[in-house]
Amino acid sequence: MAETNNLCCLLYGPGKARFENREIPRIDDPHDVLVRVSYVGVCGSDAHFWTHGGVMRMVSEEEPLVMGHEASGIVHTVGPAVTSVVPGDRVAIEPGFSCRRCKQCKKGKYNLCADMKFAADPPNNHGTLARVFRTPEDFVYKLPDSVSLEEGVLVEPLSVAVHGARLAGLCPGQIVLVQGSGTIGLLAAVTARAFGAKEVFISDINQVKLDFAKDFVGCKTFMPNLNSTPEVEAARMKKEMGFEEGADVVLECTGVESSLQTGIYASGPGGVVVQIGLGKPNLTLPVLNMCEKETVFKTAWRYAPGDYEVALSLLSSGKISAKPLISTIVPFTKAPEAWEMTKNGHGIKNLIRGVQDD
Repeated sequence: MAETNNLCCLLYGPGKARFENREIPRIDDPHDVLVRVSYVGVCGSDAHFWTHGGVMRMVSEEEPLVMGHEASGIVHTVGPAVTSVVPGDRVAIEPGFSCRRCKQCKKGKYNLCADMKFAADPPNNHGTLARVFRTPEDFVYKLPDSVSLEEGVLVEPLSVAVHGARLAGLCPGQIVLVQGSGTIGLLAAVTARAFGAKEVFISDINQVKLDFAKDFVGCKTFMPNLNSTPEVEAARMKKEMGFEEGADVVLECTGVESSLQTGIYASGPGGVVVQIGLGKPNLTLPVLNMCEKETVFKTAWRYAPGDYEVALSLLSSGKISAKPLISTIVPFTKAPEAWEMTKNGHGIKNLIRGVQDD
């Protein structure tokens, strides 16, 4: 008889969360790993699910979803073919499992796999807000001794930042502009520093976050005037911040159209703009300005081969510290409070503690 001591947090619709005991996952494949989840991070997509019931696909009363995708934990059980981890190992979980067989996977772009199974993706891919979570062996990463389980949660968003920096071809000596000072923006900025950027600038409309960014990144910040135009604000930014020839790399982390446009106008000739943040489906680009400068525009989707390893290396070496980003840690049964805090802009990174034994 299957053991049902697997407490999970499920979303049944906007504002409708329930805690239920479900079956503990079984080792179905010899390369399966069961992880006892220690911490789960909250990101903007979780807050969007909590508010609207989904993004592209919705949850429902008939098809509820176990939430969570940023997670760390301790290996509980391993399949007979697993060799990279053993029970008791502390790990970070990469929450998207590709098929490994399609054209994109074989090209080394498994993040573009059409058969990707991503945690907390309706209707059938349940997430990490559970006592025990099942994952393939090749999507768990041992945490170095110097990286805590709490910091292990930040490997996922840090990998997003690393992916954007690698797409940009970011190298020492460059001037980098980061649009947005949320978790991804902050991590993109410190990643740029770690990759050797000469100067890093951050733009945002939230003064509290900009103040945090000054200390966390050690950079100049800029607040745009929302009553102005992206072109005018980009010109003001370049003049006031002291990079009048434009940025070599722009990492756009908001998904807001005006922010993207400002970043493009603020980029220099031959500059690279990478769209990391997700917003409305269609954004208008200042194509003439881009053509005049031969702007290179790229889009980023999550993370790809090597990004998790680079992120862990940056953390373990001390080049990046994730601890200052952790604002609060709430008990498992108060997960909706963490979603609500993130929805309301309270804190940088709010964590949910895994299920505790009585």
